[in-house]
Amino acid sequence: MLSIPEHFANVMMTLFGEEGRVWLDRLPAILAASEKRWGLTIGAPVGNLSFNYVAHAVLADGTEAIVKTGLTDEFPAQPEALRHCAGHGMVQLLAYDELEQVMLMERVQPGKTLRAVEHDEVAISVAASVMRQLWRPLPAQHYPFPTIGDWGKAFARIRKQYAGGPCPMPYEYLDRAERLYAELSASQAEPVLLHGDLHQDNILFSERELWLAIDPKGVIGEPAYDTGALLRNFWPDILSHPNQKQLLTRRIDQLSAELNIERERIANWGFAQAVLSMLWCIEDSGELPYQGLYFAELLNEMTQ
Repeated sequence: MLSIPEHFANVMMTLFGEEGRVWLDRLPAILAASEKRWGLTIGAPVGNLSFNYVAHAVLADGTEAIVKTGLTDEFPAQPEALRHCAGHGMVQLLAYDELEQVMLMERVQPGKTLRAVEHDEVAISVAASVMRQLWRPLPAQHYPFPTIGDWGKAFARIRKQYAGGPCPMPYEYLDRAERLYAELSASQAEPVLLHGDLHQDNILFSERELWLAIDPKGVIGEPAYDTGALLRNFWPDILSHPNQKQLLTRRIDQLSAELNIERERIANWGFAQAVLSMLWCIEDSGELPYQGLYFAELLNEMTQ
């Protein structure tokens, strides 16, 4: 019998209310139908569930796989992003149930995350290599992925929500990040399909291609945008570093050199996205992640 972790259930009901409760009630039937449709056995969920249900599975021939399902509006873009990459630097999509939003994917073995790599310079180089494999031109006819402009609409939503009154995000940072985001978007290079959340825990050690990305958001924008998540992760590790500015400067310089992208664009995208990510947190919970604010302060000082 399917066991749904209490923490996961609480997150789904907090984020989606009654819709989340109904979906949780249906989840056992959704997974049972997937087992029958694809001839597989679904096992225990992974240990770090957030707002998608992800579980181990075994195909009829004994091949290990991963099943993932969710309720977010952005979920349908994920299988389309996997299809677009076709296994190049990315985990492979094996099957997709569009009606119930269930993905069947290859399981990356041994699956150690890039975060486990001790030397940050090596980790950043690995991430840059994965990025170069992922960034592929979009065909003339493609899935209507969101754009980085769509993501940037959070700035306007927050302004409307707080209407110039007290806001969890300091207006100094909100104003500058919004301006930079608009300027960078207007001057961006040829757009490609980006991962959208390519940080160290979304790159896994693989027997197939050494390192593979997982969990793409699927967003259209210039390549420089994809460096933002990597630059700011993980806040606690960065903030505990004895020389935070030196670490960030080296990351920016290294990404600029390995990806042939102007370092100023990487740094400015890093600041603008750090603020944007906190706006999303405010929208979800009404709270400002103060570690993220301190990180934004660092980048703000470095990009003036």
